[in-house]
Amino acid sequence: MTKKGMNVDNLRFTPRLKIINDAQIARIHGATLDVLEKTGVQITHKRALEALSGIGARVSGNRVRIPAHLVEKAIASAPSRIRLGNRAGETALTLGDRRSWFGPSLDCIHWQDPQTEERSRFTSEHCAKAASLAEVLENFTWTMIIGMADDYPQEAADKVIIRKVLENSTKPLVFCCNNMESVKATYEMALLAQGGKEVFDEAPLVVHYSEPISPLLYYDPALEKIIYCAEKRIPLINFPAPQCGGTAPATLAGNVVQGSAESLSGLVLHQAINPGAPFIYGAYTTVMNMRSSIFSYGAPELSVMVGALAQMAQYYKLPFFGTGGCTDAKFPDPQAAIEATQQCLTSAYVGSGLVHDCAAWIDHGSTVSPTYMVMVNEILSNVRVMMEGLDVSDESLAASVIDKVGPGGNYLKERHTLDNFKKVFYSDLFDRSNMDAWERDGKKTFADRLREKTLRLMSRKTPPLPADVLKEYDKMQATWTQDPKFKTV
Repeated sequence: MTKKGMNVDNLRFTPRLKIINDAQIARIHGATLDVLEKTGVQITHKRALEALSGIGARVSGNRVRIPAHLVEKAIASAPSRIRLGNRAGETALTLGDRRSWFGPSLDCIHWQDPQTEERSRFTSEHCAKAASLAEVLENFTWTMIIGMADDYPQEAADKVIIRKVLENSTKPLVFCCNNMESVKATYEMALLAQGGKEVFDEAPLVVHYSEPISPLLYYDPALEKIIYCAEKRIPLINFPAPQCGGTAPATLAGNVVQGSAESLSGLVLHQAINPGAPFIYGAYTTVMNMRSSIFSYGAPELSVMVGALAQMAQYYKLPFFGTGGCTDAKFPDPQAAIEATQQCLTSAYVGSGLVHDCAAWIDHGSTVSPTYMVMVNEILSNVRVMMEGLDVSDESLAASVIDKVGPGGNYLKERHTLDNFKKVFYSDLFDRSNMDAWERDGKKTFADRLREKTLRLMSRKTPPLPADVLKEYDKMQATWTQDPKFKTV
């Protein structure tokens, strides 16, 4: 308590934003339960059908209708908090406390050269470079598989990409992959990197990303992966991508309801297989641009719907997988900066859990741009300052210092200034000099400074995995394809 009786905890406030109110949350929840009970989802996987039927879901052919009490039971059985670990087995972040943790993208098909801005097909070496860059960007607390390896055959490409990220980043990894073989290989690589199952179970290094097909459809390989992750307690993200006017209702609320129903339907199966296994809720909700038919990554409606779903996750007490910092722009230009800033700030204010695509994704999810990664990292530094709010402790209010300096004085020589001025964020990317100083410094534009900083950061190297782990990875990779070209690494 302070001398005036005020609780010290109340002297700092974390800014918050609400997209929907309590009455709207209740209506969305009710509509979600209606969809699952009346419409249901389509499933053909035999074991999944048996598991859902066994807990009381109504199975008619390939249609599964899920009563409300089963949904609410699954929500209650899933953990409200999930710890994720780094390569050393240390806790890197904890989901479920309304904080936002930002990370890059997945499955891009192009690479944009940071020097020339030319595009080329994404390769495994591009993945190594992007993962190394994500490692040194302080505002990215986790990473993803970033792109697809065009230099490897399909049966090996997804596993090689995962290996490249694990080698070049120590941070938790969210991955997706082609089939069960790849999930098992990823799990084995994670156990090797962390030193065994006991360490992994305490703070998992990898999280599997799975998608229902909108509207309300599961294909068998996805269900096999959901079941396996539940059994092994690999944290699972069940994340549909409903598109307003295309694969979901044209209204924002309708899209939120369908996305929520699709994610929760996977939760019901997941908890039926292994109650208490770690599950992450969410949906990638955006609009179809009716002028171009693209799935828009920069639309403001995306932030509205993702923010609403983040609040639904908080209502359900489930960890959330959010979206922010992506753009439809073709380069790290003003459009990209505006879209990324809006999305990142909204995500932070709402509390969106794991926020993906907050770097690398440009050109509506097709291209990895290292310069965009660096730009978004700088945006996140500004967001971090905003999220710290305003400290109103005695030290910060500084009434005694104001009295000491008095009218007409200055604060340059005060100890209080020395103790506090370094708390201000000083960017080495955003220029805050005057015109004369800028001209003396070479007249460098924002694009010049961004390119220079990106190339400088990309020169840093991630500490390598132990030699014995890399040797085991080599043995695994030799089994991923029969082509002799890929027998060695």
